[in-house]
Amino acid sequence: MRTLRRPALPVRTVRQRFTALYGALFFLSGVALLALTNLVAFGSSKVTAPIGNPAPQQAATQQLVVQLQAQLSEMRTAQSRQLLIGSAVALAVMAVVSVVLGRFVAGRVLRPLRTITAATRRISADNLHERLAVPRPADEVKDLADTIDGLLERLEHSFAAQGRFVANASHELRTPLATMRASLDVAVAKPEPAAQTVALADRLRTELDQVDRLLEGFLTLARTQHGALPGRTTISLGRLVSAALDARADDITARGLTVQDDDVHDSAWTRGSRTLLSRMVDNVIDNAVVHNHDGGWIRVAATADEVTARLVVETGGQVFDPEQVTRLAQPFQRLGADRTGSGDGSGLGLSIVAAIAEAHDGDLDLRARPEGGLRVAVSLPSASVRSGAPA
Repeated sequence: MRTLRRPALPVRTVRQRFTALYGALFFLSGVALLALTNLVAFGSSKVTAPIGNPAPQQAATQQLVVQLQAQLSEMRTAQSRQLLIGSAVALAVMAVVSVVLGRFVAGRVLRPLRTITAATRRISADNLHERLAVPRPADEVKDLADTIDGLLERLEHSFAAQGRFVANASHELRTPLATMRASLDVAVAKPEPAAQTVALADRLRTELDQVDRLLEGFLTLARTQHGALPGRTTISLGRLVSAALDARADDITARGLTVQDDDVHDSAWTRGSRTLLSRMVDNVIDNAVVHNHDGGWIRVAATADEVTARLVVETGGQVFDPEQVTRLAQPFQRLGADRTGSGDGSGLGLSIVAAIAEAHDGDLDLRARPEGGLRVAVSLPSASVRSGAPA
């Protein structure tokens, strides 16, 4: 069932709201001032003619007074009209001035917040040691900046602790595995070992290899999500694909898989960590080889434009549920034992691909092909090929 999305409402910034508020206040002040001016101007008293029958000698004087009152009334009418026109013009000018002054005042009030926002955006996992350090008197803006600095300090300590854990775990967790392997080698190296001992040793080595791959997946995922990327360089995804296919040529031949690579060598250049991007491409190719059926096919394409470098790997097979496919980018998510040809997958392969792509400002797109099989597409920022650029 498709859900109807509400139309996006227009974004109203704080500066726009402050501009409207300040502009309204300035405008209302001008309206009040003009209203008082008009009230004072129209509040003059009226002059009336005397009541009664005037004497004959006063008739000429009274007639003159009436004429003067008529002229005065005409003058007041003209002045009122001019005052109303002037008030309308003044209101129009005041409306424009109010908006300009309101925007100016709002900008001055919000300038410290814009400075804090810009400084916070510059701080990432690579430079958590930086602080805002706003040099202001003790006010609300200073309190906000100090709060953000405290949050950055706690984040820095947390990232450092995670980095130390990954480094220590890489050593501490591998030591028992090495000890187990050495013990197996010693047991098998004895003169005329029992057949059961050899079979048990082979089985334990297989399980240790699986644990080793699982541990390596954990560490790679942790380094990608919580650590800084090692030295970035310009790399061709096409070359990484060719190397991955060459390394798995025996497995591809053993399963009778047909590979269509369309000459991807020297294509789809991007910039990032060679180690992590190689692991990403290896996982995508491993996923296509292991989770395939005998005699199947693999189609690989590496393309790029001015903005994006793309790696697309498609495989044939049975039809999958699209909702289950979208969850494959999460750790320990599988489509079932019927998809895994060898059954030894750790469930971390595509989640590592998604983490590495995200660490390089890219993304992973997983789709179930309508005719059956899986489509894995990785998009990364494109990099121009420079003379002498490393492969």
